[in-house]
Amino acid sequence: MKLVAVSQRIDIYQNVGEVRDGLDQRLTAFLYAAGALSVPVPNFLADDKIAWLKAISPDAIVLSGGNTPGTRSDRDATDEFLLDYAYRESLPVLGICRGMQSIGLWAGCDLIEVAEHVRTRHSISGELHGQVNSYHNFALETCPPDFNLMAYSEDGVIEAIKHKNLKWEGWMWHPEREQTFSRLDIARLGALIQ
Repeated sequence: MKLVAVSQRIDIYQNVGEVRDGLDQRLTAFLYAAGALSVPVPNFLADDKIAWLKAISPDAIVLSGGNTPGTRSDRDATDEFLLDYAYRESLPVLGICRGMQSIGLWAGCDLIEVAEHVRTRHSISGELHGQVNSYHNFALETCPPDFNLMAYSEDGVIEAIKHKNLKWEGWMWHPEREQTFSRLDIARLGALIQ
């Protein structure tokens, strides 16, 4: 099993005055099915974030979905830090939905608003093809430099990217939200983190 550091969404519970980090249990189950043990990364780390990650010593990084980039600066900072760390340490990265958007922003791309990509299913074409779920209002405007486009939707929205040299991928769908996990997604993640 590979140890994978996983970013978490931020949820605010005003009625009890709490800000919570959260991770869908299904994402943990999906990662486990691909041979990964999840270590949730807190969005509020002590000053020495690198010491925390070195103590965990992850084999890979997964940037989870939730919180559109730009809506939570602490979450944005966590994703940027994890990507910087993965780049320096040559670690594999999978960005899921918001995580793929974070990869694109980190690589210098912009986001655009898209329509009819929330709580729906659609086809993707390209190196990856088939039917995927969709839960996003924003997408990458262009494929980032040093990345290849792996899939796009029928309306031209970028749905998957892969770095040309690093073991980094981004998927705009949520593999953990499928009733039965896709064997192809499990195999793809397993190959990425091995």
